[in-house]
Amino acid sequence: MKIYGYNLPGMSSLIIWGLLWELIGQLDVTFFVPPLSEVLATLFEIIGTPAFLKALGETAYAFSLGVFFAVFIGIPVGILMGRSRLLDELLLPWVNVFLSAPLTALVPVLMVLFGFGMKSIIITTTLFAIWIIILNSRAGVKQINRSLVEMARSFGASPTDAFFKVYFWAALPEILGGVRIGIIRAVKGVIIGQLLISIVGFGALFELYSSNFLMAHFWAVLIVLFALAFTISEFLAYLERRVAYYAAKR
Repeated sequence: MKIYGYNLPGMSSLIIWGLLWELIGQLDVTFFVPPLSEVLATLFEIIGTPAFLKALGETAYAFSLGVFFAVFIGIPVGILMGRSRLLDELLLPWVNVFLSAPLTALVPVLMVLFGFGMKSIIITTTLFAIWIIILNSRAGVKQINRSLVEMARSFGASPTDAFFKVYFWAALPEILGGVRIGIIRAVKGVIIGQLLISIVGFGALFELYSSNFLMAHFWAVLIVLFALAFTISEFLAYLERRVAYYAAKR
């Protein structure tokens, strides 16, 4: 059941977990889990501070550029793999390897190649997101009705026209699904980059708060990060459902 667009079972689950978190915090079971009320109060204290806003800006910058490169490289590569058997056989094994490999192990290599700055963090974010986008775009093209392609050819569509007017739009539901999952993976990539490569952004706040045992501050920043990732993911999931609906109607 949904009220004003919200799923009641999902909201109930969040409320239950929030109450459980508050109970564990009030019982003082472990210093690592402060009461949720204390975390929320701390969140409102730090959310407008210069340090938080600076960290948010640095994280958003690295995240946005990483996702941008993942999307605008991953979608065309995936579509081309779905169209070309030769390209698919050449690239698919590598895509599967990088998708399943522990990418954190590549961070030292990126640090050697690109230094300890923002460039390495952006590349790390891109590497976490791009592979699932490529695979989903490829899967979407593989499922296209061949009659659409043949019709485009019969009307004299050039390869560029077929790419942008047939393959992309027909595979859009799967592409959006890949982008949604890629963005979730990109959140992990940008935080790993900010913790291991250069202590900046939210990574610097996590390091500062954990080393000083400021667990309420630590969880407050983590909640902000989860909330941002959840909001973007839900928005893309909504677009994915709408596109899938119109594709089915067509």
